[in-house]
Amino acid sequence: MIIERTENPTFLSNAYLVADGPGGHGVLVDGNGEARELLERVERDGITITHVLCTHHHGDHVIDLPQIADRFGVPLLAHPLAVEILGEPYLPGLDDGATVESGELTVTAIHTPGHCADHVALKIDDTDCLTADVLFKGTVGGTRAPRATGFADLRRSVERLLELDPATRIHPGHKEPSTIHDESVDNPFVRIWKGRDEEGAEPCKVAGRDATLILWAPDYDGGNKAWVRFPDGEDAIVGGSQVTRG
Repeated sequence: MIIERTENPTFLSNAYLVADGPGGHGVLVDGNGEARELLERVERDGITITHVLCTHHHGDHVIDLPQIADRFGVPLLAHPLAVEILGEPYLPGLDDGATVESGELTVTAIHTPGHCADHVALKIDDTDCLTADVLFKGTVGGTRAPRATGFADLRRSVERLLELDPATRIHPGHKEPSTIHDESVDNPFVRIWKGRDEEGAEPCKVAGRDATLILWAPDYDGGNKAWVRFPDGEDAIVGGSQVTRG
């Protein structure tokens, strides 16, 4: 199997080529404005692209996707909620449990809301999963992005992904890959959810609003990500730049 990614140097967002092998069939997943190397690999290895897939509607993941799908004359599939937002030429086809066959590959959509309502992860056979912006190496997705559905959904989505085989390799929407095993053991958000570490209790402010800092952890971009709880009981996961400590 081929799984190759390119990374946008500004957004750090990934685009992927997934194929069953040289001379075989495959799909392109998400658009980050850095597709050239993936397209060159498609041509060099004689891969037949059968679909272009979109994990969610956010701008750093949909750059040039319609043009790429048009180049290969293949359908551009997304979750039905993403199609409502993005319109043509996006087509519904990645609702929960839907499968896409590409040569010897089977891609299964897993609806994973929280970061946004239309978010899907994509399980590749039984070995790999493109987790997009819900589960990353060492962190999880934020819950205040456009059309986010909140902390409870995000936690359920992450926990659903963690039910995959521990050996499953994950390929996030930003930065480096990891495995289900490593995130189950080492991810600081997951460690608290599993009761291995205790919640924090430090007072803080989020955009001027009083909150409690449950967790302060590294983020994929070299900064920090915070799990906070507001006085009304609402939990949120936000970028560290939104948090004032002390």
